[in-house]
Formats: sequence, structure tokens, C-alpha cells
Amino acid sequence: MLGAQLALNAVALGAAYALVAIGFVLVLNATTAVNFAHGESVVAGGFAAVALAMLLPAGGAIPGIVLLPGVLVLTALLGLAIAALAYLPIRNRPPVSVFVTTIAFGIIVTNGLNAAFGAAPRAAPALLGTGAIEFLGVTASRQSLAIIATAVLLVGALAFVLQRTQLGRQFRACAQDPEMARALGIRLTLITLLAFALGTAFAGAAGLLLAHQFFVTPSDGAGLILKAYIAVVIGGWGSLRGAAIGAMLIAVFEVGVASISSQPLAEGLLYLAVLLVLLVRPDGIFGEPQRLRV
Repeated sequence: MLGAQLALNAVALGAAYALVAIGFVLVLNATTAVNFAHGESVVAGGFAAVALAMLLPAGGAIPGIVLLPGVLVLTALLGLAIAALAYLPIRNRPPVSVFVTTIAFGIIVTNGLNAAFGAAPRAAPALLGTGAIEFLGVTASRQSLAIIATAVLLVGALAFVLQRTQLGRQFRACAQDPEMARALGIRLTLITLLAFALGTAFAGAAGLLLAHQFFVTPSDGAGLILKAYIAVVIGGWGSLRGAAIGAMLIAVFEVGVASISSQPLAEGLLYLAVLLVLLVRPDGIFGEPQRLRV
């Protein structure tokens, strides 16, 4: 039964990582630029949950699922700010300019959170309370089950929008050929703003999901964006499906190795595994040879 418990923990962690990676790819596909403030957006989501829990009358007793809509709205607004201040004014400059401005924005977020909350780890409320559920002899954490269910709902809603709506078709058109999309009358700036808002909201949701079990500090952003980057590299650059699978593989690897050794060793071996993957398959395990984007 230990294996089943570890598998559940890995799926829950992978579900949260998948939200981070999918948000990262949404912005990447809309802009062809890497948003280096994405890790800080995850952290901001965790602290937004902490702040909302403190401000609401029920205090820390309020379940995290009640805070989720507020966290999504606040981090979507943060995404719009990143787009308006760190991307749109310099989108026609060399790509390195966007790297620098998004890194600078991330540092501002980190320092702002540090000034407001301090450097000590904080925990967000559990999504649906603490405790465990016994099922077929397996003890399942309620938080892990809630994380998986929440991530499935969010990813399912995104898949519906991308595959079944006119807005989704515009997103996919911009990802595949921005100039052709512009020629067809699609408003690229609007799609870019929506991509930043949606991608950052996904990152914020992941921050809420992770902040109860793993706590959150203002300096956690660098490690989180690195894992999103690795998930995208493993899954194939620009692929939403590949990013989710890559995130799940990272979580399985981390939980599996950490269960027989330690978390630092698991992270070290993860980076070694990524180097080996890139040596064997430069386009990622699920990379598309013609670099078509979903």
C-alpha cells in the first residue's frame, strides 16, 4: 500500500506542477518569449491565499477552495501587469530585452512579498480540510485528492476553451503563425494580454495548491520556474499536452527518488536526467519534429 500512497502523492504534486507548466506554455505560445517572472507568479498565488485567509472574517479556518476564485482573479491581474509593463512596451526589441524585463519584474515581486510578509515560510489553508480517507485499504490524503480534482477541473476548462470556442481557435492560430493570425484580423495584443492573465492565473492556482503542504517563501520562484522550464523541455517546446506530461514525470521522479533517499538528491538527479534527455532527444521526449504547437 506504500506504493499506492506514493503514487497518489506523485500525481497530486504532478497536477500542481502541470498547472505551472501549462501557464508557462500559454504565454510562450502567445509571445514566443519566456516569461521569467512565472515562478514568482506561483509564489504570488500562494501569498495571495495567505493574505485572503487573513483578511476574511473566518480567518485561517476558511477552506482553500473558497479562496481559489480570489487567487485566480488577483494573479490574473498580476499577469496583465507583467504583460503591460514587462512585455508589450518592448515586444519588438531583441528577445533578451524581454528576458531582462521579466526577470526584473520577478525580482520586484519577490522583494515586495518579502517586505509585506517577511522571509519566513507561510502556509495557505488546506483546500477541503486536513485528514485522510480510507479507500480499498489505501489511506489517501484529502489535500492530495483535492489538488488532483482542482487541477483536473482547471485543465478541463482550459481544454474546452481552446478546443471548443472561437477564442480558443484564436489562441491556437496565434501560437502557430502570429503574422497570419494578424492578417486574418485577430487582435494579437488582446490575445497576448489574455494569455498572460490566464497563464499567470494558472500559476497562482498552483501556488495555492502547493502552499499548504510545501509552504511558500518569497524566494521560491526561481526553483518553480526551473521546474516549469524542465517540464516544457521534456514535453516538447510549446506543447500544452507535453508540458503536462513532463510535469507529471518530474513529480513521479522526485517522489520516487525522495522516498528512498532525500529531496536534495532527488532534485540533483532530476537535473542530471534532463541533461541526458536533451542529449538523446533535443526536442524533448514528446517533442514535435516540425515544432508545431498545440
